[in-house]
Amino acid sequence: MPSNNQKILAIVVGGGPAPGINGVISAVTIEAINNGVEVIGIYDGFRWLAAGDTTHIKSLQISDVSRIHLSGGSIIRTSRENPTKSKKKLKNVVTALKKLNVNYLVTIGGDDTAFTSSVVEKEMRGQIRVVHVPKTIDNDLPLPGYASTFGYQTARHLGVELVQNIMEDAQTTGRWYFVITMGRKAGHLAIGIGKASGATLTIISEEFKEQYVSLKQLCDVIEGAMIKRKSMGRDDGVAILAEGLAERFNPEELKKLGHIELDEFDHIKLSELNLGKIVRNEIKKRFEDRNQKLSAPVTKKIGYEVRCASPIPFDSELARDLGFGAVKFLLRGGSGALINIQERKLTPIFLSEMIDPCTGKIKVRYVDTKTETYEVTLKYMIRLELKDFQNKEQTKKLAVAANLTTEEFTKKFKYLVE
Repeated sequence: MPSNNQKILAIVVGGGPAPGINGVISAVTIEAINNGVEVIGIYDGFRWLAAGDTTHIKSLQISDVSRIHLSGGSIIRTSRENPTKSKKKLKNVVTALKKLNVNYLVTIGGDDTAFTSSVVEKEMRGQIRVVHVPKTIDNDLPLPGYASTFGYQTARHLGVELVQNIMEDAQTTGRWYFVITMGRKAGHLAIGIGKASGATLTIISEEFKEQYVSLKQLCDVIEGAMIKRKSMGRDDGVAILAEGLAERFNPEELKKLGHIELDEFDHIKLSELNLGKIVRNEIKKRFEDRNQKLSAPVTKKIGYEVRCASPIPFDSELARDLGFGAVKFLLRGGSGALINIQERKLTPIFLSEMIDPCTGKIKVRYVDTKTETYEVTLKYMIRLELKDFQNKEQTKKLAVAANLTTEEFTKKFKYLVE
């Protein structure tokens, strides 16, 4: 337990793991201690604090953290505990931090943890200075200049390596793979992996402008791409689907797909919803109904394999910069902000400026489908396009590949490109 004659800084990690967490913990600890501040790591996010428990802590020394920036995971673990859902839990957090004599709090996490950080900061009423370090492989925090959240680049890098191997397997065995990538709200990871690996098709929720995405429409896009690929003499391919597509399904349709569980932040537990299997079964049935032979597509989810990976140099460097900047901000009297890098300068963004007035939560950065970078992504996919229906010979070729008449094919798929 830290002594009472020194300032104390506590570190809390919330949400899912991401490569680089240990790098932030390391940088925060080293910089704080070098400035005469004692450091404690609080285990398992806000879980124990929300219960009023102050025993699950660890005093951190430079010797404990000097080399951990090279490793994945979190030495103080993490959890999705949400103390903002209960006045009692929130009060317990405030009381526990006071009991630990904490002067500074560094939270590491995504949009949910950032929101929790902002609420805790308000509840402390200036008694504790709070700063948040943005972390998520989803890359969906609204950082200026489209800056990456730490963890994203490593997840993308490893995801590309996995998909490249899967693409080789698909070609070798003559079958399709449906790869589901993490990304609850935004499709950054799916697009990042799909574009860099040259996947056959990548689908994200942002491309659908309606309120809901239907399973029929999603499968129509995939089926159309498979038919077009078949018309080119290929029975193989890799379709990457952002898991957040399932969150855009109509609630009534979701109920038909099975029991849906929610996490502490009232999000659908996408890990419990087997999107790949649902899509595979529907696509397989469609081909069978047309008396077409199709090797059953293989489903694969990419997410847990990359969350606790050792960070690549980009994320390792970024994590150190952010951890250093967090302590520098706090010791200069700052509070209630997220640490970001703009033009290679550490810059705080106040959390109050990041709140969406409509939801009361931290804003989400979605993939902008109107940019040239997204246009490039589309150009290198295999999917149905308007010109496929404007050229009669091409339409006929596609219809033959689908074992449909030209009229049937047009009626079934043309709406996708209109």
